[in-house]
Amino acid sequence: MRRARQLLVDYPRAVPLAIFLLIASITALSVYAIEKGENQRDRGRLRETAQAVASAIERRGSASSSYLRAGAALLATVDEVEAPLFRKFVNELRLDTDYRGGGGIGWAEAVRPSDLTRFETALESSTNGFNRVRPAPGPAQRLIVPVTYLQPDTARNRLALGFDMYSEKTRKAAMDAAVANNRPTASGRIILQQDGSSDEPGFLIYMPVYNNGAIRRELKGFIFSPFNSQDFLLSALELEGRGKSGISLYDGEISDANLLAEVPLGTKAGDAVSEQVMVANHPMTLLVVSAQSGSLSQLSMATLIFGMLVATLLMLMSRLLAQQALEDRASLTWLHEQNSIRNSLTRELNHRVKNTLANVLSIIAMTRRRTTSLDDFAEGIDGRIRALSATHDLLTQSEWGTTPVKAVIEAELAPYAQGDGGVTTIAGSDVDLAPNEALSLGLAIHELATNAAKYGALSVADGKVSVTWTHENGVARIVWQESDGPPVKQDRTRGFGTDLIEKIVAHELQSPVELDFNPAGVRCVITVPIRTPSDFAMRAKRTS
Repeated sequence: MRRARQLLVDYPRAVPLAIFLLIASITALSVYAIEKGENQRDRGRLRETAQAVASAIERRGSASSSYLRAGAALLATVDEVEAPLFRKFVNELRLDTDYRGGGGIGWAEAVRPSDLTRFETALESSTNGFNRVRPAPGPAQRLIVPVTYLQPDTARNRLALGFDMYSEKTRKAAMDAAVANNRPTASGRIILQQDGSSDEPGFLIYMPVYNNGAIRRELKGFIFSPFNSQDFLLSALELEGRGKSGISLYDGEISDANLLAEVPLGTKAGDAVSEQVMVANHPMTLLVVSAQSGSLSQLSMATLIFGMLVATLLMLMSRLLAQQALEDRASLTWLHEQNSIRNSLTRELNHRVKNTLANVLSIIAMTRRRTTSLDDFAEGIDGRIRALSATHDLLTQSEWGTTPVKAVIEAELAPYAQGDGGVTTIAGSDVDLAPNEALSLGLAIHELATNAAKYGALSVADGKVSVTWTHENGVARIVWQESDGPPVKQDRTRGFGTDLIEKIVAHELQSPVELDFNPAGVRCVITVPIRTPSDFAMRAKRTS
């Protein structure tokens, strides 16, 4: 769990994206597997459809062959196949109801070229619509098989009467095969004579008829059935539905030239299955084509939608977790920084309180030694503590950063600037002091001002005090100068202020203090080192 959170923190964008891509990939594989299974099931159904339609076509061919076998058996028993007998036979078959897909049943007598004139003369008088045999036989032709009768007797079927089927190679090959096998045999792809100039393909089924009474078997002719390929295919589809498939029937191999009939899809084709079909001992090929699916199956679509929703949801959740982890880490970092700042502040406060207390203890000790009464002690302590407080206020305002020299001096001289006695002048460049230096300077200015107010220039109306400073070579040189005040006594005793300035302030500033008690006025020169903020800033500010 910790490792997962670390990954979310280290890769807040990559991890959610990787989760999304992983779930999306799994979804895509699932959809692929489902579609593959659906395609296999569709192909199985397509194979079943092809087998069922092929069986229906073969049953249609078998039914036609049965009629022709029956006709061949009947016609073999008579010496002459006359029109009334043939018509009666066909009528008994009830072709209108039981012979769907066929163009009827016909008789084609086998005629020797030497008997052609007799044959034509006999049929012209007995057969309605019989034309002369066409095309005229060639000198080398040994057999003529013209269409003699074709029932039902319709205007369309009469167009085929007299056509010598043996003169056309496809029909001739089928008749020769029927004689050789002595069973019904279908021809290849042809154009029926009764279809005239139409280019609709068809085929014929032939059954040879022999003279039973002859000493040796002699070919009498052929009983045959013409078929329009499209009608034949549609009649077979009445037995077996094609569903949503496209059906094509070819003579032999699949090619455009061999196409017999088709029931097109009307949409873009998908998978295709072929099936071999035997129609009256003639090989044909059935091609069954499914419609191409333009969309995913319902299960695949549901899987895809659900998978993408899950992927999106997990990506959003991981993104939220990553954001939360980042926020938690930021919070921990902030708390760590705050703790560091708090520790730094505590150490800094402890250090500065100790320094302040040390200053206070020094002030108390020196004041106690220099006073003879409790009132003098309290007054001395009060003023000096107030001086420290004023400087502390300045340091607090600057957040214990740098404090301008001018602000320290103005704070200590503020009680005397508006009094009745003395005139003060404050001037100098912009110089900032570190906190410890500012406290020490404040104490020194307070002692100088207190002494001036009691005995020096600030004790009289015409007295003047000038405080100036300059910044040279990394130090601030501050000059206190009194003038026009009472003459400074030369036989005076050493007081507390002198000790504080020369000992405490000089020690804190680590620089000597020049304090001169000239008769014309006290002069004090204080040298204060100027430190950069990085030397004294609190740790919190160093890290910010």
